[in-house]
Amino acid sequence: MFGYVVPNRSELKVKDYELYRSFYCGLCRELLRKYGISGQLTLTYDLTFVILLLSGLYEPPVKKGKMRCVVSPIVSHPVRKNRFTVYAADMNLILAYEKCKDDWNDEKKLLRLAYARLLEGKAEKASADYSAKAASIRKSLAEISLQEEQRQTDIDQMAGLFGNLLGEVLCFTHDQWEPKLRELGFYLGKYIYLLDAYEDVEGDLERGNYNPLGKMYATLPRDTFDDQVKHLLLLSLSRTCRTFEALPILRYSDILRNILYSGVWLKFESVKKKRREEGKKKNA
Repeated sequence: MFGYVVPNRSELKVKDYELYRSFYCGLCRELLRKYGISGQLTLTYDLTFVILLLSGLYEPPVKKGKMRCVVSPIVSHPVRKNRFTVYAADMNLILAYEKCKDDWNDEKKLLRLAYARLLEGKAEKASADYSAKAASIRKSLAEISLQEEQRQTDIDQMAGLFGNLLGEVLCFTHDQWEPKLRELGFYLGKYIYLLDAYEDVEGDLERGNYNPLGKMYATLPRDTFDDQVKHLLLLSLSRTCRTFEALPILRYSDILRNILYSGVWLKFESVKKKRREEGKKKNA
């Protein structure tokens, strides 16, 4: 994952941010417990969203505690875990491993290859209980790589491939909520893919790498390009939020809405602002 599905801390109540942070810390500790320090380093905010979403929907028992860590060695902090913490840790590890392999295959980044080899055995362990799901994730990533090699110009199709992947991640089990979770994951995954392409478009074009937004970026005025991308993101997020509101989630709903309605825009606005500032410097 990419760290785009995050809360907007400035708009969260203190108690809600502390609650969110306790689940994030729980995921961090679970990655360390199951996969060691190298596994812990794969930690992303996106999988904390998955934990909160599934926890809000299924309302499992939660184990609470307090721990110290490298980030907070003196003052102990709250930690919360449940069965979805374990699931998210496994998905986090699988996705990190596959992303490392993808970075090596696409850009021959030696550090990513080394990290992939470090995670390989751990990824096999993570996939053991989710063989069908892991295979589906690998299939989606392989199709994305194939289409990228062929320089696919259909932006919606490319984003949809990653949407299928995230839909698989959100479906913990086959039950009555599976269709809605797949739908939510599909549109949120499209948003993640598009935002990642938006953030990387300049670097990709400079290196001659594929980017689904490359043609738009090269041919449109900068403000028009930003507006077009924002429109695409809005289309995906509106469907994401509509699907979320159709789920019977009460627990953690304020945090989840903060993420879906506000937090997800932080990276877009940050990248947009940075580009404008750099553009002003070049034209000065």
